[in-house]
Amino acid sequence: MKLKDVDLGAELSGKKEYKKRLQKAQLQLLMIQRFMYEHKREALLLFEGWDAAGKGGSIRRVIECLDPRGYVVHPIAAPTPDEKQVHYLQRFWKRFPGPGRVCIFDRSWYGRVLVERVEGFAKKSEWKRAYDEINTFEKLLTDDGVPVLKFFLHISPEEQLKRFKEREQNPFKHWKITKEDWRNRERWNEYAKAIEDMLAKTSPSNAPWHVVPAVRKWYARVNVCESAVKQLSKQLGCEVKLPEGWRELSD
Repeated sequence: MKLKDVDLGAELSGKKEYKKRLQKAQLQLLMIQRFMYEHKREALLLFEGWDAAGKGGSIRRVIECLDPRGYVVHPIAAPTPDEKQVHYLQRFWKRFPGPGRVCIFDRSWYGRVLVERVEGFAKKSEWKRAYDEINTFEKLLTDDGVPVLKFFLHISPEEQLKRFKEREQNPFKHWKITKEDWRNRERWNEYAKAIEDMLAKTSPSNAPWHVVPAVRKWYARVNVCESAVKQLSKQLGCEVKLPEGWRELSD
């Protein structure tokens, strides 16, 4: 997939549609979570994307109506000195929550073929072989009945610049913008090439990438939640039909 082919103009008709579709998808996710608890199933949701693309906002909408005892969110930062001494996948494997829970990664093992590749933290031989390692790793999970959902949130460089400037001006979001974000932005084309290679080489039928147009935040959040419902219900064999009067019941 080429990033230029993604329709970044995709949007909803307005706030009414956003709230209606989001609420429905969130309640369906709650039903899926209950099914997972009762049947001792687990699932992984991975979020990658450009800086300021809205990963955190999308994750918050996914978990908003869930039982907090039934999910865990792992924000992934740079590996520690000890983690650098072992295989890069080890620090992720030990974070899996076990049966009955949803595990969400805010950034993931794909750092090996993205930031570690572009910034030179991994040797060329290391990140090139990582594609096969990751595909094998995820196949182990899906073969064992664990759904692996992968979302990449895509925005334009112009939209990213707009959001960076907004974060600098907003005292409640200022902490989200760093010198490293600005430095990474200067290497946009290198990251774009790494992203397209990742999408092309790590999107098998058992764990495909879902690229989310994220310029319109409402659209991205609904897209992520509805896609999660569709993929999880199919892979888990879970019924997600809401009962009559579900809006009133959810109030």
